[in-house]
Amino acid sequence: METIIISNTNDLQQAADILQEGGLVASPTETVYGLCANALNEEAVKNIYKAKGRPSDNPLIVHIADLSMLQPLVTEISPIAKTLMDHFWPGPMTLVFKASKIVPKVVTGGLDTVAVRFPSDPTIQNLIKTSKLPLAAPSANTSGKPSPTNFTRVYEDLNGKIDCIIQGGNSAFGVESTVIDTTSEIATILRPGGVTFEMLEEVLGNVMIDPALGHKLKEGEVPKAPGMKYTHYAPNAEVIIVKGEKDKVIAKINELVREGQNLGKKIGVMATDETLSLFNADTIFSVGTEKNPTTIAANLFEVLRKYDDEKVDIVYTLAFQTTGIGGAIMNRLEKSAGYHFIEAY
Repeated sequence: METIIISNTNDLQQAADILQEGGLVASPTETVYGLCANALNEEAVKNIYKAKGRPSDNPLIVHIADLSMLQPLVTEISPIAKTLMDHFWPGPMTLVFKASKIVPKVVTGGLDTVAVRFPSDPTIQNLIKTSKLPLAAPSANTSGKPSPTNFTRVYEDLNGKIDCIIQGGNSAFGVESTVIDTTSEIATILRPGGVTFEMLEEVLGNVMIDPALGHKLKEGEVPKAPGMKYTHYAPNAEVIIVKGEKDKVIAKINELVREGQNLGKKIGVMATDETLSLFNADTIFSVGTEKNPTTIAANLFEVLRKYDDEKVDIVYTLAFQTTGIGGAIMNRLEKSAGYHFIEAY
């Protein structure tokens, strides 16, 4: 398959035509690049799973560009959902509703709920409006790998596997949307993202966090949202998170680096601007500044990808704060590491 590259994000008629014909189009969004198909075309959606190598019980998010597109997809909109829509749409927030009968089960991962997002990025908004379709759109990458936040990474993973890639800039947020279940009396965070727990709490008062966020789902557990069950965001290198007091963490990572190098391994360290000069390793990248965690979120996936560019065997990283956007950062990092932690004493 020859993949068409579209660099003019203001003229998306060709991409819209591809979607209407059942094809696949990768598009920038404000979170990460998404791999889009007509959400109501079962065969087109199946091709998303095929192109990504994605397990079919992993639900997809349906993207809309106008609130009038939501009603046909869901059976009801709760007061909680309405409040969240009023405050955070368009933006990096996905809401889970009871699905209507027109939503194919291949989109919902076999569940009776559907996840819907109204993105703020003008390119994907334009694509949805031009195609006149709700678009199922997981991240535009090989399943399990770090999500792509720029055109180059999408091209590396999916060139020749999909019909079209829209070439835009870097994604602003760098981590996927917050996913919130609005089908119960209390809103429940299924995946942290750019709309933080603190922001939700300020608007709703009472917010729950799904207990499944703290561990890898066991065999037989059903994922309620994208990314809950399977290994995600992982480079080829083994990722290990080192926890503890900062000075002890730095010393422990340098010790682990030496041990790995003595075994002939190429070792990488994920640092911050503040700690970059304190590590000794074969490959050291800063993921951003601790003073502004949004920079860490924006850079996280791209930095994880860079370790593969450098053919690193093991990556050691410090843990980050879990408040605000830090909750999303650590969620992605924990999944990248397969919940592999070392305590620094």
